[in-house]
Amino acid sequence: VQLQASGGGLVQVGGSLRLSCAASGGTFSSYNMGWFRQAPGKEREFVAGIYWSGSSFYYKDSVRGRFTISRDNAKNTVYLQMNSLKPEDTALYYCAAGPARITYTWDYWGRGTQVTVSS
Repeated sequence: VQLQASGGGLVQVGGSLRLSCAASGGTFSSYNMGWFRQAPGKEREFVAGIYWSGSSFYYKDSVRGRFTISRDNAKNTVYLQMNSLKPEDTALYYCAAGPARITYTWDYWGRGTQVTVSS
């Protein structure tokens, strides 16, 4: 499975961005999908996840209520809508895919897309 993230950019505090991750080479609807981020000097963190069925979601506490993960299985794409962005959201954002299980695990990773929030 190949994953390609896009949609990052420079945005002011309080602004919005929508990240997209297009998947190819596998059966998209059979994978859990997730978004991760890594800021300079910090560990990678799991930001949001969505089940293969779209029936369950995970959000990191600091983004819950501001970020929304969704997927379109017909387009083999997962999205991350980010609203009310804060400077601490600045990071390289990655998408990942893993087997359709109750517990999230990750087998495939895409290249990141940079999100920079300016104050």
